[in-house]
Amino acid sequence: MRGDREESLPLAPGAEFDLIRRFYLGGRAEPRPDVLVGAGDDCAVVAGDGIALSSDMSVEGVHFRRDWLSLREIGYRAAAGALSDLAAVAARPIGVLVSLALPSEDAGEGAVELMCGIREVTEQVGGVVLGGDTTRTTGPLVVDVTVVGEAGWPVLRSGARRGDEVWVTGELGGAAAAVRALLRGESPTPAARERFARPVPRVREALWLAERGIPRAMVDLSDGLAGDALHVSTASRVAVLLARELVPVHPAALAAAGEDEDEALRLALGGGEDYELCFTAEMGRVPAHRAEFERETGTRLTCVGRIGGGSGVWWSDPEGRRRPLGFRAYQHFTEDT
Repeated sequence: MRGDREESLPLAPGAEFDLIRRFYLGGRAEPRPDVLVGAGDDCAVVAGDGIALSSDMSVEGVHFRRDWLSLREIGYRAAAGALSDLAAVAARPIGVLVSLALPSEDAGEGAVELMCGIREVTEQVGGVVLGGDTTRTTGPLVVDVTVVGEAGWPVLRSGARRGDEVWVTGELGGAAAAVRALLRGESPTPAARERFARPVPRVREALWLAERGIPRAMVDLSDGLAGDALHVSTASRVAVLLARELVPVHPAALAAAGEDEDEALRLALGGGEDYELCFTAEMGRVPAHRAEFERETGTRLTCVGRIGGGSGVWWSDPEGRRRPLGFRAYQHFTEDT
């Protein structure tokens, strides 16, 4: 399909295929050297140096609620979470494959709106919709997004070394503040709702850092800094030592917590769905690039701790004393989370 317009997808007649054709109306039509065969065939075919793959499923009632988000926002958010996995390894996005399980009432304008959200965020980070699958269900609505990228030199979770500094992009806890308000039947602030409904996959930031050889280990913050830093600890066989006073708490989380500093930190470290990056770098490596990074990307960089010997994620004071965080991040299949 190189260079073909999406309007002319070579699909047979029928309601299902008519719907699929509508998914691609108005989408990107320029030819791409990394997409040899696009949507409309049995398989998409892509080219690249080190193909990076990840998938992320969003299920109604678990990952989203219709009274909280529009269908366009549901699609945007589902794709953003999956694309964030590419950012985590510093992969350049090529495209996404989308599988939808649609209740009958959504198999029309609703599905088109949902796909518009997916296409919007995918094209924002330089990718295209490569294809996927649709099926009817009695419920719930399920959105499954597989991302495809190129990572010739992926940044993994296992590269952290003792003495490294630990850095994060952006501010943490904004999405959690929105969820907290929604669960209470309240309206979140516009800033908190934006962080929840339209998270930004930090693809540009990850590629900027990787091009300069800065990150040794990296992970995206989908489950919260407390939980995702533990992945780095486990993979790298080190301890992550966080400085409580350095964590960049989102203003919406500070407002939601009021005067309760512990609650603000719980939202920032355990709330999840910020989709910021956490990475480690050789001590002193980042400050020389920090101003340029923030100027070019518009994203804040904050050192939140260091890597030490041992295992786990801890609070650490200036004297090096460690103490437990006091909470943990969200996990599926755990009764008390």
